[in-house]
Amino acid sequence: MLRRIALTLLLALAPLTGFTADARPLVADPALEARVLKLSEVLRCLVCQNQSIAESNADLALDLRAQVREQLAAGKTEDQVVDYLVARYGDFVLYDPPLKGTTVLLWAGPALLLLSGLAWLGWRLSRRARESGVTLSAEQHARAKQLLESANEPEPRQ
Repeated sequence: MLRRIALTLLLALAPLTGFTADARPLVADPALEARVLKLSEVLRCLVCQNQSIAESNADLALDLRAQVREQLAAGKTEDQVVDYLVARYGDFVLYDPPLKGTTVLLWAGPALLLLSGLAWLGWRLSRRARESGVTLSAEQHARAKQLLESANEPEPRQ
């Protein structure tokens, strides 16, 4: 029985071995594709905004990858391709935008948000401490102490 199953599998898979000789690389120039992939990983997908154009399957990301491939194949450098895309789509296309007047909020925003949150928390805690600060007169303090001490004394057994 086991021999029959093995023979059936062998005969079923035998025709597939003929296709291995026809295997061709999927890309004409692997070095160009490596450059395209490297550059695509630092460019943001404008549709997804959370993925690079290398990761995204959005139509715009596919078009941008094709555009990068086309420009690199035409002999342009990576910097020239990035400059072209920034000129066309703005600094938002870069995952790591440069520090300049229009992007200063991107760089300083998280720190400003953190500092303002800490300042608000400090203000709120100090306000709460001032509001809850109950002052007792000497007589009230003595009465509170007497009540606490009497509450801590064990009750007599009956």
